[in-house]
Amino acid sequence: MPLLIAEAAKLSNDILLTGVMDTVIKESPILRVLPFTEIVGNGLTYNRVNAYPTAAFYAVGDDWAEGPPTFTQLTASLAILGGDADVSNYIKKTRSNIQDIEAAIIALKAQALATKFEDTFVNGLVSGDANSFNGIDFLTVSGQTASMGADGLMLSLNKIDEMCDLIRPGKPDLLLMSRRSRRRIRILARAAGTNLTIGQGKLGEQVEYWGDIPIYINDWISDAKTVGTGTTCSTIYAMKLGEGAVCGLSAPGLMEVEKIGTLELKDATRTRIKWYCSLACFCTLSLAKLSGILDT
Repeated sequence: MPLLIAEAAKLSNDILLTGVMDTVIKESPILRVLPFTEIVGNGLTYNRVNAYPTAAFYAVGDDWAEGPPTFTQLTASLAILGGDADVSNYIKKTRSNIQDIEAAIIALKAQALATKFEDTFVNGLVSGDANSFNGIDFLTVSGQTASMGADGLMLSLNKIDEMCDLIRPGKPDLLLMSRRSRRRIRILARAAGTNLTIGQGKLGEQVEYWGDIPIYINDWISDAKTVGTGTTCSTIYAMKLGEGAVCGLSAPGLMEVEKIGTLELKDATRTRIKWYCSLACFCTLSLAKLSGILDT
């Protein structure tokens, strides 16, 4: 069963690991809501649904057609994401009267891990970095892409709806966009005589909604993509989350924190944060994007 990082943190008896997980979800909006399936092994081979099975009405004596679903077999390998937090023993001994230096450095390393995951979640491309995993931009198939035009165009409300309608069945669990795109949606909403509604997120934070779909920000979504003659284009993503939709993959236990201890070649101690993780899209209809969004 998929597990949120916030829930995994509650199950850990390791105070340091719990602190790292708490820092990560505070730094990464997507990691607050993305469920993870724990897998045994170095990757997962799965069948992605391309089309659902069909049904029909028949007369007595008719031949029945099966109308089966179609699948594409994919493999998502776990990538090693992490970093070392080295703390000088001299600084820890002489400067810790103001704050816990070691805790502060580990927290900063956890923030760096969250930032790297946020970037890879959107832009990850194994063909560009064999040690990473493919992100949602790569995993979105061509039939699930709405476009503002061959050369890009300013965002419109009906185009957002067109993208959301590509998600089936039901509606998206969230929209993911840059800050610029969110500002443009606010402008459009006010021009239409309304405002985005406000709700509460997983950590009690305020979250804006497009209709009843929460909006999340990712600072690694580029506002400078080239679409035709447009060179300042952005993208908005819509997705459903879960084991049969867009879901994170992880080794059992999710993140790990290792106390490496005193280093041999320098007067410092090391703590290693690591995470064997990846991303899977189990159904093509659970992920869509709107490309070619110009600001002016």
